[in-house]
Amino acid sequence: LFDQEIYSHMALEKGFTFTISRGMALHKMIRFITMTLGGEGYLNFMGNEFGHPEWIDFPREGNDNSYHYCRRQWSLRDNKKLRFGMLAEWDIQMMNLEKIFKSMLMTHQFVSLAEETDKVIVYERGKLVFVFNFHPTNSHTDYKVGTPWQ
Repeated sequence: LFDQEIYSHMALEKGFTFTISRGMALHKMIRFITMTLGGEGYLNFMGNEFGHPEWIDFPREGNDNSYHYCRRQWSLRDNKKLRFGMLAEWDIQMMNLEKIFKSMLMTHQFVSLAEETDKVIVYERGKLVFVFNFHPTNSHTDYKVGTPWQ
């Protein structure tokens, strides 16, 4: 999502690049759509909640039994000069929304629009309506969305 810029442009002082802005938006949207459309549960791997840039690779023959990538850098999340904390805050607010509406427990789940050209998906989960625009450059205004509620 962030390509190499996750290593060089996550500092607040760097300013936003298109790649970082898009990567952060996609990270949030993918996590949110997974939580709200994915079923009755939500599984997160440690560090994913704040966009940890590295993979977990346990010591094995193929990496010379190295522990180098067998770790999580929690300091990235807690460093106020970096954007990783913003992604962690998104995760917290996502969970708070779920605590209020309990949408994962709701059986009513209906995708009312999946528009390939506009890259928009609209769905209902419980009493909530979700509208996602995955288009990289087009913003839509006055987009008509139908719901069973008034």
